[in-house]
Amino acid sequence: MSEFRGLIVAVSGPSGVGKGTVLARVEELLEQANPGSVGHSISVTTRAPRGQEKDGVEYYFRTTEEFEQMIKDGKIVEYDKYVDNYYGTPSEPLAEMVGKGQDVLFDITIEGSLALNRKFDVDTVTIFILPPSMEELENRLRGRGTETEEKIKKRLEQARCEIKRAGEFEYLVTNDDLEKAAREILAIITAEKLKASKNIKAVKELE
Repeated sequence: MSEFRGLIVAVSGPSGVGKGTVLARVEELLEQANPGSVGHSISVTTRAPRGQEKDGVEYYFRTTEEFEQMIKDGKIVEYDKYVDNYYGTPSEPLAEMVGKGQDVLFDITIEGSLALNRKFDVDTVTIFILPPSMEELENRLRGRGTETEEKIKKRLEQARCEIKRAGEFEYLVTNDDLEKAAREILAIITAEKLKASKNIKAVKELE
């Protein structure tokens, strides 16, 4: 059993800001310091399994009726619908991982981050990743070489709208350097776990 409860690290930011790359580095640093300390949330979906996909490995596969019942029962923290299929985050496995002291990292939408925070409260930290500038964000989007001019313009417009909501998050990290951004998130995780409100038990044991 870990000395600390785990932390749900909900990270949001505009497309092209590098959330996935930064979080992959954060996970690498966490695992180097404490192997097995990072848990992985498996989404629930109503789409059919593809190829060799197995229930409970790539996804939890459920019928639409089962998924909607999970929503009614409060067993889905946040969800979305894409191409007529539901995708969501189940609450029970997440609570179990946090209880075992595992940190769970999410690259997630703004609404998803806020939903996780509402559901898990003190066990969640919300972080918004900012680009160094809008010019740099545009350069990164163009650098992918996979999107039309129209899509790039739409993503930049959406990014401006999302950045206006950055103040709804507890922490802001600027991704101007991958290693720096990853270590700043690592510092946030450490600070959150050292909060007095999360360590009352340790204080009481010394009284």
